[in-house]
Amino acid sequence: MVPSERINRFILMIRGKKIMLDIDLASIYGVTTKRLNEQVKRNRDRFPQDFMFQLTKAEKNEVVAYCDHLSRLKFSHVNPYAFTEHGAVMLSSVLNSSVAISASIQIVRAFVRLREIMAAHKDLAEKLNQVEKKHDRKFSIVFDALRQLMGPPSIKRKRIGYKMEQKK
Repeated sequence: MVPSERINRFILMIRGKKIMLDIDLASIYGVTTKRLNEQVKRNRDRFPQDFMFQLTKAEKNEVVAYCDHLSRLKFSHVNPYAFTEHGAVMLSSVLNSSVAISASIQIVRAFVRLREIMAAHKDLAEKLNQVEKKHDRKFSIVFDALRQLMGPPSIKRKRIGYKMEQKK
């Protein structure tokens, strides 16, 4: 069984979608990448565009630069496949093994946990924006007062004390 922390590291954001690469899924499911891709090609109708897509060369280079564990992809002439959450689950039915079933459960849990974390961060960001707006209004009054104090006095004041008249 693969630890969920390891699965979380394999989830990447590409094209605005949370995905896992074929090489990472193969290691989780306990098969070679070649075998995984063979099964996908045999069952192509189970993997529509929203379940799986192939990375472009530029995307592959970016992923290799970003992820240390993917350094062996650097010299591969084949662009890896990216599987969304639904595609990763569909792989368990294609691979058809007990390891694949338990691994797909772990993968689903990792995606759900990631979705919950992102929702929590979104709520915190909204609350922070509300507090910021509220304090901006209050601090604008303070800043206006400070600007008035920093400016030159508007009225020339009379001198206090004994005044000597000058002789002409």
